[in-house]
Amino acid sequence: MSSIRDRLARALRRPYIITDTTLSPGRTHVDIARAALAGGAGVIQLRDKNLSAAAQTPIAREIASMTRAAGALFLVNDNVGVALDSQADGVHVGQADTPVREARDRLGPDAVIGGSATTLHEALTAQADGADYIGVGPVFPTDTKQDAGHPVGLDLIAEVRRAVNIPIVAIGGLTGGSVRAVLAAGADGAAFVSEVVRAPDMELATRAIAAAMAAAYEEYR
Repeated sequence: MSSIRDRLARALRRPYIITDTTLSPGRTHVDIARAALAGGAGVIQLRDKNLSAAAQTPIAREIASMTRAAGALFLVNDNVGVALDSQADGVHVGQADTPVREARDRLGPDAVIGGSATTLHEALTAQADGADYIGVGPVFPTDTKQDAGHPVGLDLIAEVRRAVNIPIVAIGGLTGGSVRAVLAAGADGAAFVSEVVRAPDMELATRAIAAAMAAAYEEYR
């Protein structure tokens, strides 16, 4: 296992925070990332479907610098070009985004590439195409993404866990209170959006999630 995958395994033991400025008016991607890192986040994903690549790049560069200083990983949602220009650790791609295989070809063997899956077939395909981890979800109902689809539940996490040998990150409607359930089902990590970005104190919210994850790992890992 390469060093970047070792880093991924360690990072997934801490909160995986996705920035979303549409859910937190007045807060920037950098604001969210800074607070999440202060609260103990292990992964920051920059997600903005509205900004152009040119507009995202300086934001991504700033967050990349912050995550390096904090010892965390930085991923860009879908946009491989932004990931390359900002020296991000990698990308996360959905079913309608850049294919995992293409992202791997462009970013190389040492980048972290995550792929979304809502079915076992999609998870197996992502693994075969070179993904380093699979984002399974939405696990629970969520209004974070308009195209998130129907909740897949905990059973799909367990099914995917039995079939793949790369990490699973649960996503969709998660709270600090649901961490125990998703790790028990077989997830290796947990991604959060609204639980942090909508919180009055984003750093405190991240710290609470980190504590819940640490307790769950003690129980299930």
